[in-house]
Parts: sequence; C-alpha cells; structure tokens
Amino acid sequence: MSDPIDTLPVWVINLDKSPDRMARMDEGLRAQGLTYKRIPGIDGRAELYRLLPKVDRVAYERNMGQELLPGKVGCYFSHLSAWQRLIESGQEMALILEDDVVFHADFRDALALAIQAKAHWDLLRLNRIRAKLPVSQGRIGPYLLNAYIGPCTGNGAYLIRRETARLLLGAMVPQTRAADHEINRFFVHGFRLRGLEPFPCHVEDFGDSQITGRNHAEVKKPAALLRLPHYGLKATNYLRRLWWLWRHGELRPKDRALV
Repeated sequence: MSDPIDTLPVWVINLDKSPDRMARMDEGLRAQGLTYKRIPGIDGRAELYRLLPKVDRVAYERNMGQELLPGKVGCYFSHLSAWQRLIESGQEMALILEDDVVFHADFRDALALAIQAKAHWDLLRLNRIRAKLPVSQGRIGPYLLNAYIGPCTGNGAYLIRRETARLLLGAMVPQTRAADHEINRFFVHGFRLRGLEPFPCHVEDFGDSQITGRNHAEVKKPAALLRLPHYGLKATNYLRRLWWLWRHGELRPKDRALV
C-alpha cells in the first residue's frame, strides 16, 4: 500500500530575507523524511502599501485590540497565497508550514494518522498558540481529535482541505483580523476546525518574531478602556463557538476510534 504522505503537498512559507530559518526547516523536514516546496512569503513591511487596500485597518484594530503590524499583514496574505496554490493544484489537501516549526519525534506518524482521518476534519492544527476548552471528537491512534469552545490559534503547522481553502479565500478579504484568529471563526465560515493533541510540533522563533519583533516589542495596545470592544468580541466568540458546536452535535466529548 502506498504511503499517503508521499503524495501530500508540503509547503513552507519563508521570506527571502530568512535563509537561516529555511535551512533549519530543511534539516527538520529531511529528518522526518518529508519532501517539500518553499513558498516565498510576503514581506508585509516591504509590500504594505500594495496590501493596505485589502485591509480594513479600523476593523482589525477593533477586533484584535492592538495596532496593525505590517508583519501581520504579510503573514495573512502569505497563507492566502498558499491556499490559492492548493486550489490551483487540484490536490485534495496540503500541509502548510511556517518557517519556525520544531518537529517532534512522532510528527510523521501523527501526520499519517491525520490523513487517514480526513473525513473528520476540514482544517487540522498540528501546533497551537492557544487551544482552550477542548472537546474530544474521537481518538486517532494515541491522539485526540479536538474541537474547541475557547480560542484555537497558531498557524505554524496545519492540514487544510482544498474545499476549505476555497471557502476561506472567498471570505477573508478585506483582512479584519490576524490569519489564525480569522480561521478560528469557523462558526462564521462553516467548517470543522480541529486540533490533534498532543500536538506533534511547536514553533520556536528564539524570541525574535518576524511579525511582532524581539520579545513582541512592536506590539502596541491602547488603554484597557479603549479595548472594551475587543473584550466584548472575545466573550461573544466563546458563546458563538459553544452554540455552533452544540448545533452540530460536537459539544459532548466522544470516546471513539476514528481510524
């Protein structure tokens, strides 16, 4: 039987100015026995004025509770470019990676099991920044396939189906949030967002983010009072995720083998 990983597109988003990051990714991917292609990332600082017409800055700063950063814009449209590539490829799904991923020893095994369970997810996170209030939808070997009542964010490594990419591409311009926060609005877009836990990889930028600067020094937030709309949206999103999961029969934890 052929290995489904052998035909899986694996794409790494990497800025031209970051060959050191690409070298680390190349080493990690080779160790996992994964063949990949590099996708040139979009440099938000260099291309901000070209991209700004596709950004609703007022909505972004209200929704995120912080000032718009060029790196956030570049990251957002880099992922959209990867999804466009998936649509044009005709492939069923792809593994999208940012260039600061550290693979755990079980990554390839987890990836193979995730592909076998493709009927149970539309976008599957393989790492996380946040993954709050998980609700198990079943077991995939030693892993849990989780939905989330709380926020599930982090775009370092994820599997996405072509149909999901097409759905999201039609709904994500103008940009009104960071990419992972927009994906987390599965209750608006109508797809199954899942996480595979324990996550088989994590991200490590050694405190020097290309998006938020060293130790997040470039992040600027207004006074707490001015962030009240942001806090209101966060609370509302918990309720909307809860409602969506309940309507789709996904709120009750399930202990079932999916593959």
